Order: sequence, then structure tokens, then C-alpha cells
Amino acid sequence: QVHLVESGGGLVQPGGSLRLSCTASGSIFNINAMGWYRQAPGKPRELVASTHSDGNTNYADAVKGRFTISRDNAKNTVYLQMNSLKPVDTALYYCHAVSLGDDYWGQGTQVTVSS
Repeated sequence: QVHLVESGGGLVQPGGSLRLSCTASGSIFNINAMGWYRQAPGKPRELVASTHSDGNTNYADAVKGRFTISRDNAKNTVYLQMNSLKPVDTALYYCHAVSLGDDYWGQGTQVTVSS
């Protein structure tokens, strides 16, 4: 079992920045991918960014050049640095991990971009 705890969401003005953090605990040694998804009201959950044990990263087209995912293995933590935020980025952001073929999710952290 893997337990994920997110933090760092909040209210920010358009053009602002936020950094989300997700710390994993439990059976972390078999995690081979971690990432962030988001879900806006009335819309399906979508991948934002992911990082893999081979070093590869993936980003949704909508966030390329604005968001950066990084991972601190010593702290079992993955970060999502979000810059140049737009109102369309408003959503509930979920941390996600894959371990031995199983998916694990955090509880979600709200990001609201509004003036």
C-alpha cells in the first residue's frame, strides 16, 4: 500500500504561481511513476504531468512551458511548480502513483485561479 498526502493548493491571481507537494509513505520502494492529475467541475480527470523511474517526464499540452514536475527521492516527494497560472487551471489536483501495477491517489488539493 502507498499513502499519498498533497499540500500547496490555494487561491492565486492569474499570472501567479503555486507549488504543489505530494509525499508518499508505505510501500514506496516499488513506485515506478508519480504524477499529478486534475479535475475541474463537470469535466473528466486529466493527466497534468508525470515523472517515471527511468527519468522521463510527460506533460499535458495545456501546461507545457508553464508547469514543471520534479521528484526528491530522499524525501519521497514529488512537486508540481505551476507558473503563469490561468483561470482554466482551476481544478482539484490529485497526486497519483503507480506501484506494482496498482494505482494510488491522494485526497486532492484545490487550486483556484481568480482575480
